[in-house]
Amino acid sequence: MSTANRLAHEVSPYLLQHSKNPVDWYAWGPEALARSKREDRPILLSIGYSACHWCHVMERESFEDDAIAGQMNENFVCIKVDREERPDLDQIYQLVVQLMGRSGGWPLTVFLTPDQKPFFGGTYFPPADRYGVPGFPKILAAVAEAYRERRSDVDLQASELAEAIGRVSQLEAHRAESATLGPDLLARASAKLTTRFDEANAGFGTRPKFPSTMSVDLLLRHGALDHDERSLARVTRTLDAMRAGGIYDQLGGGFHRYSTDEKWLVPHFEKMLYDNALLLRLYTDGARALKNEGFAATAREIATYVAREMTHAQGGFFATQDADSEGEEGRFFVWTRVEVQQAIGGDLGRTDIVCSRFGITPRGNFEESGKTVLFEADSVPELAIRSGKGPSEIRRLLTESSEAMFDAREKRVKPFRDEKILSSWNALMIGALAEAGRALPDAAMLAAAERAFAYIERELMKEGRVLRHAKDGVVKGPGFLDDHAFVTSAALDLYEATGRPGYMATARRVADAMLAHFWDEKDGGMFFTPDDGEGLIVRAKDPFDHAIPSGTSMAATAFLRLGAIADEKYVGPATRELERLASAATSNPFGMGQTISALDRLVRGSVDVVLVGPRADARTQALADAVFARYIPHRNLAWLDPSDPLSTEACSVLLPGKAAHAEPVAYVCRSRTCSLPMTGAEELRAALEER
Repeated sequence: MSTANRLAHEVSPYLLQHSKNPVDWYAWGPEALARSKREDRPILLSIGYSACHWCHVMERESFEDDAIAGQMNENFVCIKVDREERPDLDQIYQLVVQLMGRSGGWPLTVFLTPDQKPFFGGTYFPPADRYGVPGFPKILAAVAEAYRERRSDVDLQASELAEAIGRVSQLEAHRAESATLGPDLLARASAKLTTRFDEANAGFGTRPKFPSTMSVDLLLRHGALDHDERSLARVTRTLDAMRAGGIYDQLGGGFHRYSTDEKWLVPHFEKMLYDNALLLRLYTDGARALKNEGFAATAREIATYVAREMTHAQGGFFATQDADSEGEEGRFFVWTRVEVQQAIGGDLGRTDIVCSRFGITPRGNFEESGKTVLFEADSVPELAIRSGKGPSEIRRLLTESSEAMFDAREKRVKPFRDEKILSSWNALMIGALAEAGRALPDAAMLAAAERAFAYIERELMKEGRVLRHAKDGVVKGPGFLDDHAFVTSAALDLYEATGRPGYMATARRVADAMLAHFWDEKDGGMFFTPDDGEGLIVRAKDPFDHAIPSGTSMAATAFLRLGAIADEKYVGPATRELERLASAATSNPFGMGQTISALDRLVRGSVDVVLVGPRADARTQALADAVFARYIPHRNLAWLDPSDPLSTEACSVLLPGKAAHAEPVAYVCRSRTCSLPMTGAEELRAALEER
């Protein structure tokens, strides 16, 4: 029976999952690093996260194997890192694998010298030679021998890789090229994006297929702002295909991480808070821009899933749900015809309809299991024609059957849930819920956003600084750039949704902390780590979007929003940063979509709406509803409540010329030129339609 190792004292679920391994694991910290230096022993750094399927596989195959663990313990100081806790380490050491010409990913396995310089790395290694990939024991033996016998070669390799990481991580800071910026920026970016659009199945690329939220968002912005019908059609097809596919949980709502095939049918089953936050906002925007109630329904279902499965009792949101349950990937989510029959009861005809709807066949579509990942295989009209029933009856039958299947599924063993509350991911969900709560509208969504933000302010903020995460009463920090940038954006979203000036004050405090602790005064730009954070081999900048938007681009966008409403001092840093990144972004919209959006806001200008009137007045709220009902990509919304002096401070840039009237009014401003005051929602809608 295994005894617990040092990881038993950690709070990260990922680290705790490895606490019974026979590996002599350390968490990243002074104790492990000091031992490596004291004994001149190389570091084996393993990075992953709790919902990572292949991380679980490597643990079962290698880290639970006594012989392999013995090799690790004899030759290395073994360090486990949760990439969600320490994205700074993950960001640096992922570059090792990429510089060696391989794809990054998790689990990440990197070997370091005692001074933290990497000299070899990879991702998943099998326990024995397989398909041309050397087994992990062979890797361990070769690395240990090289460190002992060819130390000068190892040190040279480590120095060269460390220097390369430094160059790559700072590359964007030294670009001298200029970029042509103009009103056609979105058109040019969209043209590049569509070279990789999958015209057969929608979305971008082939297998595995990710939602690519930032790229779809760019197409939507271009379509809406520039009246490009082809872009809007591609967005519609993509949102429809994802919603109908197995990447979407047809019974419980919410999206899985990605599809293993190009048709969106069979997912990798983990569910991430950040994916669902980004997709909640995208489907909300799609619903407004395309007048599509189906997209609005999907947004509501995502929010329902988050409320049911991912919400802490005190209001924050959990990080992930695992792909595996009972040791098998996808087991919780897949079905056979017999299981459907048992769940819904009724006659065989009903079962036939449900199985046809969800694509359930005797062969199945999930590996060789004979089970099916549910997807929308047949439409309601098709089912109605074949069954001889009316469409309304088919819809009722499917609703009742889906509810019965959901109830039956709830009795299964659920996937593991990582209950860390990460500031950055929470902020993405808070902002999406705030926008959707006003747009759809849904008061429960807005209330959930406010409750979660209160948790962040209470538990994860200190003196204007944002901490990284909390779990089981333990708070860890400091927060990184994305934590600060996303929390600033969420505070602005809540300010626009509610008009409460306290949110604007919080946004400004966190924005000021970003400028004080992350801004590079010498070269411009934002570092990923704060100036008082742990010293690593490089202090990196990362302007690229990954699964989430880059902290750099989100910070720039937040600064532009603050500069338009509250204080123009924020515009300078945003402009300097965006101009610095313009060349890289215009040449690579796939990797810098959020930067393109921010650049377009800078070039095109924003639409600034000022509401003047008591926040609690139903007429003021009706004007706000008119604003949120429309998709306005570069919108700023300011509230001036004559009865609240703090509201004046919150929107001081837009205040001149705005005075209280006998009834609530709205102004629409473009290029600092404002309309006459409007009192009616219809008049306001018409003004917002203008270009």
